[in-house]
Amino acid sequence: MQECTDASDHERISFPEVVMKLMQAGVERYHADLLRAEKIYYLPSGESHRVQAAQIEAVPAMVFTADDVAAAVRAIQRRQIKYREFCERIAQAGCVGYMVSLTGRRAVYYGRSGDSYVEPFPAAA
Repeated sequence: MQECTDASDHERISFPEVVMKLMQAGVERYHADLLRAEKIYYLPSGESHRVQAAQIEAVPAMVFTADDVAAAVRAIQRRQIKYREFCERIAQAGCVGYMVSLTGRRAVYYGRSGDSYVEPFPAAA
């Protein structure tokens, strides 16, 4: 889990690779807190593991803009940006954290007031 976090932060691994590795490790979901710079990984047993992540520079905007979060998601999916820029862009769009459900095959990005944007995983090719 720490290895996946570090590899993401240092842009050595893509999101699909992270998902595959975490599923192999038995992780069912994880939560990324952009303000605290940490991720918490959850196993089906109820066990959880908290790891430090790299701090982002952007201070999340007060207002959540789902369209801007979606644009950042599209940019990283197209490999136009990497993970660090992705985190900066979603923070600028008002995102303070996100939850990824591996079993539910979706990511939920949320702002300070609970506004959210849900991104289903792309269909397998």
